[in-house]
Amino acid sequence: MNKSEEFWDNASKNYDKTEERFEYIHRKSRENAKKYLKHSDIVLDYGCGTGTASCEFANQVNEIHAIDISSKMIEIAKEKAASSKIENVDFVQTDIFDKRYKKESFDVILAFNMLHTVPNPQNAVERIHELLKPEGLFLSVTPCLRDKMSFLLNMQIQLVRVLCKIGIIPIPIRRLKSSELDDLITSGHFYAIETEALYKGASSYFIAAKKRQKT
Repeated sequence: MNKSEEFWDNASKNYDKTEERFEYIHRKSRENAKKYLKHSDIVLDYGCGTGTASCEFANQVNEIHAIDISSKMIEIAKEKAASSKIENVDFVQTDIFDKRYKKESFDVILAFNMLHTVPNPQNAVERIHELLKPEGLFLSVTPCLRDKMSFLLNMQIQLVRVLCKIGIIPIPIRRLKSSELDDLITSGHFYAIETEALYKGASSYFIAAKKRQKT
């Protein structure tokens, strides 16, 4: 187990509780995403965490492949699905570069609250492009840690930055702006069809983007 997996395994115990304060942003993001989901869709939920979004979207799509690097997050997600009798979501501990996932396999790929934590966001977006079918949709929401936020949250982010620098938090946490996310999407051969800045104590950025064919 690498340090990132261990960090998220430990975080899983209280993850849902710690995310309650951002519920407005999470709920609005899921509402935005639902507009783009169809019953025929095969979906990949990249960085599914404890499975809240996958379980909520399950009855709107054909099937969901939900992945996370944390085995403990996946355990919680499976328990949620079982308690709700959800059978069309497959929760697996892995990452998006797993070779089991083939080129042009998915209609929609979700990346909720995780692009700011991956080692190389550009590589991740390029892999998302590869896995999507022609005209496939990429739906993301990402905290913008250089945009507006409450004073208390800003102080917490500053502490997190220090803990990242000294290695106590072993994951990159990027302070992105919405304009940088626009650039990331464009350079990854997508074009945005909807964007929305979401704010309640913290700033997040929702993007619905369609795959462009590389020239």
